[in-house]
Amino acid sequence: MNKALTILQSWIGKDSKASISPLMRWMNPTLLSAAEGKLEFSYTIREEMTNPMGILHGGTTAAIIDDTVGAAVWSLGKPNMYTTVNLAVDYFASAKAGDVIIAKTSITKNGNQIINTSCEIWNEDRSRMIAKGHSNLIKIDALWSKE
Repeated sequence: MNKALTILQSWIGKDSKASISPLMRWMNPTLLSAAEGKLEFSYTIREEMTNPMGILHGGTTAAIIDDTVGAAVWSLGKPNMYTTVNLAVDYFASAKAGDVIIAKTSITKNGNQIINTSCEIWNEDRSRMIAKGHSNLIKIDALWSKE
């Protein structure tokens, strides 16, 4: 049984106020779908997520990618924790405060030591890609709680 995936699936349609990630709680996306290694979230862009030009800050975009791929890794139900060793982001279009964006993340390669992930960020109707990122995460010695 994959307890992590069961927990994620119970959060579909809900915001992220109960997330184990403080950053995800701050960004507060809504989970749209959850399958093992594949998650989709929607985010409403708030003013504090933007840059001085009023558009989604590149660092916020990278944070969304990093946090959602971490959640996708967690959805695998592995006993160890994984941490990011690299993150590459391509930026294609802007989003402004009030816009809703969709982050679609997946596991590309589920290795024992290294997990390769990807994330696409789209506008609400999925007609325009905002950004795309990929990341590698490495297994660390810490174990998830068995509770």
